[in-house]
Amino acid sequence: MSELPLNYAKDPVVSFNEEEKLFRDVVREFCQRYIAPKWIEIDERAEKDPIDIPLDLIKKMGEQGLFAIPCDPKYGGQGGTYTMAVIAVDEIAYADPAVAIAVYALLNNGWPFALQQFAREEVCEEIIPEVAKGNAFFGIATTEPQGGSDIAGIKTTARKEDGKYIINGEKSYISGVGEVTKLPWGGGWFLVARTGGPGHRGLSAFAFLARRNGVLRSGFNPTIYPDIGRHGLTTGGFICENVEIEEKYLLGQENRGFYHVMEGFNLARIVVAAACIGATRWLLEQAALWFKQRKLFEGRYISSFQGVNFKFAELYAKYEAAKYFVYRAARLADKIYIEKDPTLNPKDLNIPVALAKMWAPETAVDIAEEVMKWHGAFAYTKECPVYRAWLGLFSYVIGAEGAQNIMRYIIARDTLGSKYVRPS
Repeated sequence: MSELPLNYAKDPVVSFNEEEKLFRDVVREFCQRYIAPKWIEIDERAEKDPIDIPLDLIKKMGEQGLFAIPCDPKYGGQGGTYTMAVIAVDEIAYADPAVAIAVYALLNNGWPFALQQFAREEVCEEIIPEVAKGNAFFGIATTEPQGGSDIAGIKTTARKEDGKYIINGEKSYISGVGEVTKLPWGGGWFLVARTGGPGHRGLSAFAFLARRNGVLRSGFNPTIYPDIGRHGLTTGGFICENVEIEEKYLLGQENRGFYHVMEGFNLARIVVAAACIGATRWLLEQAALWFKQRKLFEGRYISSFQGVNFKFAELYAKYEAAKYFVYRAARLADKIYIEKDPTLNPKDLNIPVALAKMWAPETAVDIAEEVMKWHGAFAYTKECPVYRAWLGLFSYVIGAEGAQNIMRYIIARDTLGSKYVRPS
């Protein structure tokens, strides 16, 4: 690789062991060879046709071992750590700062790992190998037309009947709808539906396979939404009309789905934040490259003005903080799920994950906006690719994988105590 445009600190905020360095270098080489040269083309093609899915690239990524990284090899996973999944997503987002490919990768690392925590062995053995090979997609399906953050208000129902569950309802703003219908095997989602009474105690989670072995389930009716950014990964919705799934696809305990999906969200939010810091690193380097060629007022570099370099310093500091939050959460996830540290439990992730998911997307969008301002009018043209990163990253400020104010609520609740933050 050519010389980096930034002089990164020799004592980085995050240190990797030798295995992690080797893994990062291999992933970086792959991304720079296969993703970086194509990300703009992928974004442009999918903007015109949302189901123009880069199937060949997804297959290559599967062959490279970039999916199901932390999943157990006995279920077809890569047998890595959650930190390694974060490293991979960080590098993929640097190579594709529009983050479509990074989001595909993060979903197919976070949610298969969540699946592994709650699914029966036969279900893990069925789904995880196909995801790992790039033949199937597995994401999250909770959001409904009435709202996304209100999980306890989910209306989709799952009625148990003769050893099966009958699913009825609608999900919206779901990633991977097109991929499930186009990938060789298919796939589906960690889906939450109502099996009991009102509120969060009446919900159950399922490994909902909308398409399995290339066959679409009867009663599953998908649609694709035309997004404003992050093209290359489809977003859509689907209606279930008496869709039958076998009882074995129930995840964990019936009517405990709220707790299972909250644990899954903690895992997924770490890799979401990882995608944001990878794209942020690309943005900062784009700024540095621009500074080194753009001169004004008798030949002064624009970065010689304090209005520019002071702002750059502040934003770089926010990036370093975001990186710390992300990798801190990943290391903690490893202690809980990989190392099985008996002094820790999944709830210990709440604050570290919320810090990462609150800070990283907002930092990324702030930096994208400032980099566009530094580029001036050029940034308002399609010739300048920075806007593609801004549009992709903004999806995570809007609220994908949890609204930003939900992250603030979690931090306040778990630091102050729930009785002090709940409405009376």
